[in-house]
Amino acid sequence: MNPMQKKHIIGFLPLLAVLAVGCGKIGNKSKGLPNDGQVHGVAPTYKPGLTKPLGMVYVPPGTFHMGPSDEDVSYAITARNKQASIQGFWMDATETTNNQYRQFLWWTRDSIAAKLLGLVKDVNGEEKIDWTKARVIKWNDKATIEKLDAMILPPPDRVYGKKEIDPEKIIYQVEYFDLAEAAKIENKGKPRSSFLVKYPEKIYPDTLVWMRDFSYSYNEPMTQRYFSHTAFGNYPVVGVSWKQAIAYCNWRTIYLNSFLESKNKMTESNFRLPTEAQWEYAARGGRSQAPFPWGGMYLRNKKGCLLANFKPGRGNYPEDGGFYTVRADAYWPNDYGLYNMAGNVAEWTNSLFYEGSYNFQHDMNPDIRWNAKEGDPPRMRRKVLRGGSWKDIGYFLQTSTRTYEYQDSAKSYIGFRTIIDLPYFGQGSAKSKR
Repeated sequence: MNPMQKKHIIGFLPLLAVLAVGCGKIGNKSKGLPNDGQVHGVAPTYKPGLTKPLGMVYVPPGTFHMGPSDEDVSYAITARNKQASIQGFWMDATETTNNQYRQFLWWTRDSIAAKLLGLVKDVNGEEKIDWTKARVIKWNDKATIEKLDAMILPPPDRVYGKKEIDPEKIIYQVEYFDLAEAAKIENKGKPRSSFLVKYPEKIYPDTLVWMRDFSYSYNEPMTQRYFSHTAFGNYPVVGVSWKQAIAYCNWRTIYLNSFLESKNKMTESNFRLPTEAQWEYAARGGRSQAPFPWGGMYLRNKKGCLLANFKPGRGNYPEDGGFYTVRADAYWPNDYGLYNMAGNVAEWTNSLFYEGSYNFQHDMNPDIRWNAKEGDPPRMRRKVLRGGSWKDIGYFLQTSTRTYEYQDSAKSYIGFRTIIDLPYFGQGSAKSKR
């Protein structure tokens, strides 16, 4: 496949909405037009869709200098300063939290359970889940659990014989229309089915990363509690691979557009991970040459207080207020209203990591993507990480610092946030808080 094909970026629901408008809907509307031989124009009959997305802030279009704002202390020469223009978009004000990701997880779990329990209904000849019943599945009911044996841990894997959901069985079916592949001139004329991509993805976070990432270190409590305990509900989700983050974006798109369709409203663009350029542009908050999101040259304010969650000094982890991660809305946001664009957890972007990519990318919405397949070399599986994390030193918190991780890897210090391409509706200031 060509450049990463926007797994979540290029979904099929918006395209279907356009097709629907282009067929029967226009014909009905045209009946009320004057029959005078003149072109009056026909507007879509769908009602307006989404306005301000919940928990997101608007990043206005603009031009900035992408790349180092200070000396390249590592001499890696992987980022050369260049001017780039970015289209406006909406971005999550915070990193995706445990609670938000858990909604995705539970929706997938309930979907699988509903099918096993036969909680489906016929909608225009199509079998769909009856969510009125699926939402009230009694997970503590013994009779219900007996019918969900396919989702339960097998007897050898149980502790004291307790029947629990097998995390390996919570699998989300990713489906999207590969618009980037369809746009290739050599693919012109091929059937639409040639560009439909469908595959299953296990989505439960890898909670063992807290122990796996640090040798000879006691982190068992984080493995046991971080994702499941209510105390960490508003902390950023970790242990999620790039591929799982893509699945979350795909689900969030379907979840929203299914609701809009049910209300006869226009479906919207797809939720997706930001490109590397979009992430840096948003992190700068309009401060083009500043090394950090808050605009200054230093990691402390004039009172000596640390401005982000990272590894200060020689490793005084709790000095900044958090031993590991902190709440996703901790510290002050940048001028666009975005929290923790430096520190807390490093964030997945949509972009392929290639050392020389800055040399040939376009200056309009620059990006480079590749959807790695089985058999591709490891270097083609590298995805750009931005922002630095709670376990990183200050250098990685700079808005221009780029590093990478493999797309199928999960770490205790990597999370993500999503964006969506929508127009700005003028509701509040782009610099306002959530």
